[in-house]
Amino acid sequence: MAVTINTLREFKQKGEAFAALTSYDATFSQAVSEAGVHVILIGDSLGMVLQGHDSTLPVTMDQMVYHVSCVAKGNRGSLIMADMPFMSYGTVESALENAAELMRAGAHMVKLEGTDWMKETITALTERAVPVCAHLGLTPQFVNKFGGYKVQGRDEKAAEMMIEHACELEAAGADVILLECVPAPLAARIAQAVRAPVIGIGAGPDTDGQILVLHDMLGITSGRKPRFVKNFLAETDSIQDALQAYVKAVGERTFPAEEHTFKA
Repeated sequence: MAVTINTLREFKQKGEAFAALTSYDATFSQAVSEAGVHVILIGDSLGMVLQGHDSTLPVTMDQMVYHVSCVAKGNRGSLIMADMPFMSYGTVESALENAAELMRAGAHMVKLEGTDWMKETITALTERAVPVCAHLGLTPQFVNKFGGYKVQGRDEKAAEMMIEHACELEAAGADVILLECVPAPLAARIAQAVRAPVIGIGAGPDTDGQILVLHDMLGITSGRKPRFVKNFLAETDSIQDALQAYVKAVGERTFPAEEHTFKA
């Protein structure tokens, strides 16, 4: 059966972890979905892993629509989440128009980066039948504001603000929260504070789901390997075995381990 938002909610209610991965083409999306990955993210990370840029900022809507359509053709039942690229949701009107393009291309949900300023946009999208994932913590589109790729929410004031933002965005209509590069204890607090499923990347073992960039978990990371990455292909004989090992490790909560997490 196809994975839906209700499937993810049921995972959270049962205390079971679900697995997510990025994918950008039909061949890998079929392999990923057939391995049992519950959520496929067409990430604007493609700007770095496919196009060779040093950030996600150059990725365009046309490129995102193209890759979403490719992934949708190969998908075999995973929930498809699509990033809205840089400045594609700067206004409510642009968010509605661009989200519609991604949904028509085959997405089941869109993902936006930001904090409480997104409330009106999220409400407008959800009222018009577009499910939304709100991305908090290290939001790569804000790399120039952050001054680099840094762990977020380390001090108590920042942690409390992130919890508040997660609750506000859920109240605005966000169906899923994604936390990137935040201390594990903070991610656990947020997962407990909201009813929405919480997906983590570099956010410790206590979120409701885990996500990695496909290329990272296959050990073909370009440049320095992030702390939260594990090469699953190194322990198996094939890509399909590696994908299944990742799903199994997430489900058993053996990944992420302590060495993949950040402390406050």
